[in-house]
Amino acid sequence: MTKRTASIKRQTTETTISLSLNLDGSGQAEMCTGVRLFDHMLSQLAKHGLFDINVSANGDDIHHLVEDVALTLGKAFNEALGERKGIVRMADATVPMDDSLATVALDLSGRGYAVVDLPFSKNDLTGFPTDLVRHFLETFAIEGRLNLHARILYGSNDHHKAEALFKALARALDKATSLDPRREGIAPSTKGMLEN
Repeated sequence: MTKRTASIKRQTTETTISLSLNLDGSGQAEMCTGVRLFDHMLSQLAKHGLFDINVSANGDDIHHLVEDVALTLGKAFNEALGERKGIVRMADATVPMDDSLATVALDLSGRGYAVVDLPFSKNDLTGFPTDLVRHFLETFAIEGRLNLHARILYGSNDHHKAEALFKALARALDKATSLDPRREGIAPSTKGMLEN
């Protein structure tokens, strides 16, 4: 089996990012962005998606940092998927966390698009603006070339809402990136190919 991995480095005047991804990992995470809540959410992607993800990032402000990590992670997923042959392609997951429930449906179609419905109570998760959750998901979907529909169905605690959402994203990505032996070497599309 071809290794489904990617390593991306991005350096701009605003951020410096080094990221590695193994789609067929075991959930190992090493996150160092300087934003503890962001590290925690990224670790949910690794742990619950069974991806090995290492991120080292710093930036001039939190908005640029989150945006560029999302961009880099999306590019890594796109690169690791390659021609996307043999993948399940479409998946969804609904995850509860205490008072909160979140759902994610996605299609690794090669076309980046995001629809998100995230009713947070405030715009602050201990120093992490909740509007950056939306921005992260939209940027990740565009750069990862996937259709992403994410929704927080209900909840009273914003931290629980965000964590349920990232866990749902992880579970849906795990299913969609999985290889189906019945599709070995075949693109899961009536067109005979997926964009990459």
